[in-house]
Amino acid sequence: MFEEYEVIPAVDMQDGEVVQLVQGERGTEKRYGEPAAAARRWIEAGARTLHLVDLDGAFEGERKNAPAVEAVLDATDDEVAVQLGGGIRTAEDAIELLDRGVDRVILGTAAVETPEIVREISAEYKGSVMVSLDAKGGEVVVSGWTEGTGLDPAEAAARYEELGAGAILFTNVDVEGRLEGVKRGPVERLVEAVSIPVVASGGVASLDDVRALKEAGAGAVVIGTALYEGRFTLEDAIDAPA
Repeated sequence: MFEEYEVIPAVDMQDGEVVQLVQGERGTEKRYGEPAAAARRWIEAGARTLHLVDLDGAFEGERKNAPAVEAVLDATDDEVAVQLGGGIRTAEDAIELLDRGVDRVILGTAAVETPEIVREISAEYKGSVMVSLDAKGGEVVVSGWTEGTGLDPAEAAARYEELGAGAILFTNVDVEGRLEGVKRGPVERLVEAVSIPVVASGGVASLDDVRALKEAGAGAVVIGTALYEGRFTLEDAIDAPA
């Protein structure tokens, strides 16, 4: 997984459409069309992995954009790796998605509430679980970034590695969607805490941010708003760290 630093475009879905939120808050969304069309666009631009999130599922606790996810899987036809999160609350849900062809499932709320779910899924599909540690004010938050947990991201990351997680997705909610730049410190702290890849997300506004996260030790970066708003192209982002 992530043998070299990878730039991953986000396809966040709400009500069957691609959207980007500011700091994860509903009502701040800007819409960018059909998920399958976005997926094809990013594949044609050189993406090797797609990052899919069912935002309705994340907020409401059950997958709401399953038809849109199916459309993306049909459109990609195994051309790229697909990681999916949002509303996955049981091992059965996760394994069903992995059986369907999703390469990695992203668990946030479920992993916090029932850590053993990571071990259970990993026993069936080794390395397939990416635990999402979304942090606001240095604290892991869940349920669509609406509830604090009291967990420290670095300590939680080490715990999930022991349970078999294949990677950690770290989103800095404080800068997410604001196009104001990234913060390297929290990413560096997570990278030091684990030996599995840390995938960084949140705040990327420039190619310098893409480079900074590589320098911080991230195995990959997920980019949403900056790509959809045309701050730079995916091709340029892929070439930036070289």
